[in-house]
Amino acid sequence: MTTEPLLRSPLGVLAAATATHGTGADDDITLPKLPGFVESAFSPLAYEVSSRCLTERPGDGARTAVALAALTGDTTTADLASSRMVSGKVHNPLLFMQATPNSVLGHISRQFQITGQMFSVSTLDDPATELLALADLLLEDPELDRVLVLGVELGGGARLAAVHRELAADSGRPVPRLPASAGLAAALLLGRPDAGTPVTVRSAEPADDTARPAHTAGEPRHHGSIAGLFDLAAAHRRLLRDGGSRLLATEPGARRGPAELILTAGTDSPVRAPAGRNETKTHAHQ
Repeated sequence: MTTEPLLRSPLGVLAAATATHGTGADDDITLPKLPGFVESAFSPLAYEVSSRCLTERPGDGARTAVALAALTGDTTTADLASSRMVSGKVHNPLLFMQATPNSVLGHISRQFQITGQMFSVSTLDDPATELLALADLLLEDPELDRVLVLGVELGGGARLAAVHRELAADSGRPVPRLPASAGLAAALLLGRPDAGTPVTVRSAEPADDTARPAHTAGEPRHHGSIAGLFDLAAAHRRLLRDGGSRLLATEPGARRGPAELILTAGTDSPVRAPAGRNETKTHAHQ
């Protein structure tokens, strides 16, 4: 388990968005219609949060990268395609296409003229920390200015429930309680801090107490939970409204222990030069 800081240098949070569907919460949204994508909430929710961020902060698509995290991908579509096949129904090629998480990334790139790198990540660790670390690495490329990171999580049927029960038995983490038809999505548009950066996030030093009292990660979350992205988006909204700083604790994972992040309104937090890193240490699958 590494003791290195999660972020080697600060990131600017340019925009953040969240969306939920079918959870029973007051702020659930009606599932947007997305041409070419049917039945599942996965791609419409991914596009919804991405569109909000990219519309709020337009930029050069050639200098923008995208990374999507989802533990099991679009299980709704995969299960639908499988059930149709075993019942002898005619194969629907549309279901095969949209079951691949990269499909919605292609749609996003076409709509917003994004030609930078695109990644899909599946991790048993906290997706929020994995995406932040990946963005930190990608932004060392001088040809990139921004990285859109997003996570999507779906409820599911018996097969997904069985997967989570097996994971919980091995790790002691809880089984998710999301309704079968529900979906969650969150996105952050990240860059390096400058004078126009509304919120900055950096790794806290061991003795850093500038933002206490601490907001901790609380009870352990199930594998693949994107709650950490929702925490970051909520802190972003609060700092835009109230200013100041906020401390967030990340989920511990197999490769790293829990880490603390400081989010600060504006660019008042100290900006450190990027430290040297091992360029082979990335866990993304392009």
